[in-house]
Amino acid sequence: MARLPKARLHDVLDDPALESIAFLNEIMTRYPDAISFAPGAPHPAFTEGFDVSGCIDVYTRHVSALRGTTQEHEHRRLLEYGPSRGLINDLIADALSKDHGLDLSPDSVVVTVGAQEAMLLTLRVLCRPGHDLLAVADPCFAGITGAARLLDIRIVPIAETEHGLDRQALAAACRSARQRGRSVRAVYAAPDHSNPSGSVMGLRARHQLLSLAEREDFLIIEDNAYGFTAAPGHELPPLKALDTDGRVILIGTFAKVCTPGARVGFAVADQTVAEADGSYGPLAGHLAAAKNAVTVNTSPLTQAVIGGMLLRNNGSIKQLGQEKSAHYRERLAVLLAALDHSLPSGARPQGVRWNRPRGGFFVRLRLPVPVDAGLLERCARQFRVLWTPMSYFHIGDGGGNELRLSCSYLSSQEIREGVRRLAAFVHHATASSGE
Repeated sequence: MARLPKARLHDVLDDPALESIAFLNEIMTRYPDAISFAPGAPHPAFTEGFDVSGCIDVYTRHVSALRGTTQEHEHRRLLEYGPSRGLINDLIADALSKDHGLDLSPDSVVVTVGAQEAMLLTLRVLCRPGHDLLAVADPCFAGITGAARLLDIRIVPIAETEHGLDRQALAAACRSARQRGRSVRAVYAAPDHSNPSGSVMGLRARHQLLSLAEREDFLIIEDNAYGFTAAPGHELPPLKALDTDGRVILIGTFAKVCTPGARVGFAVADQTVAEADGSYGPLAGHLAAAKNAVTVNTSPLTQAVIGGMLLRNNGSIKQLGQEKSAHYRERLAVLLAALDHSLPSGARPQGVRWNRPRGGFFVRLRLPVPVDAGLLERCARQFRVLWTPMSYFHIGDGGGNELRLSCSYLSSQEIREGVRRLAAFVHHATASSGE
């Protein structure tokens, strides 16, 4: 059997983020009885009794009526390869119009294998390795940074404030890149309850980022995975809905509002591309062309499931996520209340604090001790509770004293018990460190 030296494999395999994820998966396996605040996955209760065949029937009835075909014919088509752009592009475009007032052609939508493929395709099409740079918030979702590293695209970390990206730092990074003969080609932004920080970009900050994009000539890759969790009356328009200059490529996923097992996401790329022959077409067409070299097409069967769910909810992604939104806000409130109860002000170790997001899945907890894999191991072994070190999400050395707690996958009872164990561990860890 041939032995391959790792030094000759792609150096993304040595990415600390990948090693950290592998360690986290391994420790969850070793401590199966631990309460885990690590996964940012949707709650499994939403998949109980999931009517897959019913959703497919709803979709095929809809399509057969539109095309004048039989439902049996449309069922058979789902068992074949599908077009690279996707099958439910029109439903997605209509839903974004209904929910956010976006005026989109279905041709500007590409249906992808989850949001992760949408990110990979967008970066591959936009960025030239060795020249174009990707700016991201620091800390940042590991999926986008992992995709960039896999594609040999250099990442520029930008500090994140409670209102999102530090725009002055971003402008300075753009100027610095130009001085070196490079360019910040794209900026990844998650304006609504971002993973992992939970920050929300205010309306004024959204307009300022769009103005900066026009002035510095970069595109914005908007990830709106957690926007649906905003409380009624606190919703903000996505960057794409405010975009008047064609600067935003919107990345979406049905994992949180439908079911993650379908692996259906999308990219909205309606920017116009001037072809060599003088013709014009949407950037989405080039994403679809790149998709031919990656996954060829997104499963027609799972697209039909998502299409049926949309049709059952008046063609609205927002309506599709309403029940889940209320559920996750309630879980987040339970987590914050449990922290207040188990680590009350005046009785918690000095330096222990956390943020108070109003949506999303995540809370950041700061400790006066180093938060690393060793501390996680101790917490799992002695107190049977798991979490994620925030350092896993930083580009450099940040996050060394913070951990991320996710409330999405646990019941209220599990959250309360998990926080009780976590509080005992916090007291133990800070006392043993001399705090």
